[in-house]
Amino acid sequence: MDSDQKQLVQLLPLLPVLAELGRTEHVTETAELLGVPQSTVSRALARASAVVGTELLVRDGRGVRLTPAARTLLPYIEQALAEFQAGLDLVRNDSEVVRGKISLSFQHTFGEATLPLLISAFRGRHPGAAFTLSQGARSTCLDEVASGEADLALTAPVAGQGRNLASAPLYREPLRLVVHHRHPLAKRPAAHLTDIRTEPFVALGPGYGLRSLTDALFREAGCRPRIAFESQDSHTVRGLVSAGLGVSVLPPGGNAPDLSAGPETGDLGLVEIPLDSPLAFREVGLSWRRRKPGSEPVPVRLFRDMVVTEGPELLAGLVRQRSL
Repeated sequence: MDSDQKQLVQLLPLLPVLAELGRTEHVTETAELLGVPQSTVSRALARASAVVGTELLVRDGRGVRLTPAARTLLPYIEQALAEFQAGLDLVRNDSEVVRGKISLSFQHTFGEATLPLLISAFRGRHPGAAFTLSQGARSTCLDEVASGEADLALTAPVAGQGRNLASAPLYREPLRLVVHHRHPLAKRPAAHLTDIRTEPFVALGPGYGLRSLTDALFREAGCRPRIAFESQDSHTVRGLVSAGLGVSVLPPGGNAPDLSAGPETGDLGLVEIPLDSPLAFREVGLSWRRRKPGSEPVPVRLFRDMVVTEGPELLAGLVRQRSL
């Protein structure tokens, strides 16, 4: 056994104490939470500092404060404990007990239905799993996965090759022209982007997946949008179109309420029209960072595998409903 292995053997029993100290930054509170004497916590801290070769906590008034070295080690300690717990759960053949956090980044448009359906299916099998959710533009979501801030990203379009990312498509949904319900095109069975080339256009900002798809649609149509508004949220885009302030291109709104009732809504309302273009769709998929074999946290792997293998079928009803 080499010196590094000996150090790991010495540190392993101390990891739960160090993790709790990192959360509380108080020796007495840590001892109470772990149900051990305060002297046990103090000795564990001293032994850990000796093995690591540097101080991990320093006195700060009546409490303690983590040193930079301790703050660097703490995420690895917490991950190691979570991995060990997940391994115990699997060894015990208790598939319902998978603990640990899954960090998931997603675009705003998936927060109402797609993401809840996937998480609900997973939590039905593993109720002990927890999720940390982050939403933003497509580029932000993929950046978070590439940097390690997030484990997985749900985006459209699906991530391409590069940046050490892998991905899998889940489903496609159509893109539609969205206009005010009194717009001249509102009763048309289909439309082309050249029909609205001179009209004010409501777009999502640069970096959003839908913006890149819309730009590609206009290029294919041989014209440019007259962008009057740029938003960071598709709900705002729908609101601006409903008020007659412009037109837009969006995925289906699903069961969004009909706002075209009349005067009591201020004449708000919109209509979705199929677009006559072979590019009028978006492909939704899951992306993740490539890791060394065996280094991926168990909850992340289980959720990813479920989404990739069962996601298309789980989401098929939603896709059909939104495409009607």
